[in-house]
Amino acid sequence: MNSTEAGKYWDANADNWTKLSRMGYDVWRDYVNTPAFIDMLPDVMGLKGVDVGCGEGSNTRKFAGLGADLTAFDISSKFIRYARDEAQVNDLPIHHLSASAVSMPFKPASFDFAVATMSMMDMPNHEEASKEIRRVLKPGGFFQFSIVHPCFVAIRSEFETGGDGRRTGFIVRGYFDNVQGEIEEWTFTRAPEDLRRDIPAFKVPRFDRILSSWLNLILDSGFMLERFDEPRPSEDVRHKFDQYTDDGLIPFSF
Repeated sequence: MNSTEAGKYWDANADNWTKLSRMGYDVWRDYVNTPAFIDMLPDVMGLKGVDVGCGEGSNTRKFAGLGADLTAFDISSKFIRYARDEAQVNDLPIHHLSASAVSMPFKPASFDFAVATMSMMDMPNHEEASKEIRRVLKPGGFFQFSIVHPCFVAIRSEFETGGDGRRTGFIVRGYFDNVQGEIEEWTFTRAPEDLRRDIPAFKVPRFDRILSSWLNLILDSGFMLERFDEPRPSEDVRHKFDQYTDDGLIPFSF
């Protein structure tokens, strides 16, 4: 599967993904992953940055709110339309465009930093995307990204539950499987049952790598690893959302 083919799936997901996430059902993004990402982010005030695979633009808008001069792109033109419209409503001067991470329409050394929140793992050619990100960064620029945790989201893994239905452990299966373009269907578990019944599940192409492969990819692309984190729901979040009460068992992203 190439980028164009993967983009068709994301175009098909865009309407419902945007609707559900803006209704507040993307709990992991809003309460776990994005807060941890921003806590780690260096000061970007006045810096020129690019958001790689911006989706409907929620995180781009947060980065712009920190004072960064943002350009954001996504393979899905539908996502870009949603992101651009919302930025205009909020009077945020973000430049949006539809583009592929494996062939960015930017000159070398165009940006002070690059971010990619939960998007790199959805791209079919991580090597080319990493090289492109390196190419468009200025000397001394930085790249910060988050992805689903490769150790715990193997496509055939599952939680182990006790007699009361509570999660007690996690069974990893197929960690070393070379999953390239297999379609996984899911939706936001926080969404009410009637919405999950009436709105089709997302169809997400998967392009898995094991943990060491991800780390070596970054090093081989010319980056220096400075920090690594595995976000965990806070106690308050675990109490607020029932499905996270025992999700401190494993990290879902890093």
